[in-house]
Amino acid sequence: MKKTSVDWGMLDGLIGFHLRRAQSVVFDKFMNSVKTEKISPGQFGVLILITENPGLNQSGLAAALGIERSTMVAVINVLEGRGLVRRTQSTTDRRAYVLSLTGEGKKLLSAVKTRINHHEKKISAALEDGEKEVLLDLLKKISGHSS
Repeated sequence: MKKTSVDWGMLDGLIGFHLRRAQSVVFDKFMNSVKTEKISPGQFGVLILITENPGLNQSGLAAALGIERSTMVAVINVLEGRGLVRRTQSTTDRRAYVLSLTGEGKKLLSAVKTRINHHEKKISAALEDGEKEVLLDLLKKISGHSS
């Protein structure tokens, strides 16, 4: 594809514009990395948070990701339908369901982690030493996730 010279106007100075363009590139490459498993970046994130936070329920997961509870229910329905996630009624709150990975979910997550690490190295290859950490720190500040 031939690149054309375009005057981006004020878009060139907008963080959101460049974040969206970068996200598009990263997501496309992510999907290519895990195409055989048919898992989205969002689903991968959900599986990671479930495995790293035993006892997490749907509401807690939705809050951690900053998404609506109803959206989280739909995501969990898909993952449960694929046999990757299981909901178990909480022993402390009968209205809540604790989330865990099934054996199949653990197997899939293990299979894609190596490819995701490789994907991460590829997308950050253009960055110089230390720039990835700076970029992560800045993105975390913007998202309110800074530590």
